[in-house]
Amino acid sequence: MIQMGKWNRNREGYADITAGIAIGRVSQEERKIAMAKKRLMSDPRRQLIGKRNKTAGEAFERWLTNACEFYLRNGWAHIEKTPEPFHITGKDANGVVRGYYEKKGQPDYKGILCDGSGIMFEAKHTDSNKINQNVVTDTQWKSLDIYEKFGAHCYVMVSMGLMKFYRVPWDIWKKMKELFGHKFMTEQELEPYRLLEKQCTILILEGVELKDENAENRTDSETE
Repeated sequence: MIQMGKWNRNREGYADITAGIAIGRVSQEERKIAMAKKRLMSDPRRQLIGKRNKTAGEAFERWLTNACEFYLRNGWAHIEKTPEPFHITGKDANGVVRGYYEKKGQPDYKGILCDGSGIMFEAKHTDSNKINQNVVTDTQWKSLDIYEKFGAHCYVMVSMGLMKFYRVPWDIWKKMKELFGHKFMTEQELEPYRLLEKQCTILILEGVELKDENAENRTDSETE
């Protein structure tokens, strides 16, 4: 039987502050988002830049989704976009629901490759000549860490001006400071991870090694 009165206590009967801490963290994150929105609304120039970045980011995600469909049609992977939660604000007199899409906390895409291994990646767009490490949120960072720990392929897909695209391995993204001396990557530093395009499709999985390929390579080398 579920007894709500006991949710805030542990099995020994002592007060459990875990829920309070979690709620506090959520509230803190919500306050940060609200403050950022307030700053954006008070500056017309930032509004315009924000709107343009949002439009470009949505275009990048559409192209990634098209790429995922391409790999599914060819039997190489099944990768899906993480749905955005819809926040309902109310209904009008005709019963039409009003609301808005909230920014999801999880990375943008996750799925499975044809060898059975998992994959997860976050999509980030920038119109500048560098991409900052902190564009990946704490929640997204945690999810990517967990998937990587369990053996999934984890990346951050980067768009620069919707002209150049990159697939940065998560273990490289996490070590920007250690590898490059700063917590961002320039276009030059991104170059080794640049993705190819073919017939208007971004080849997001080009060069990703599969389990069977590794096994075949080992067998071939042993035979030689």
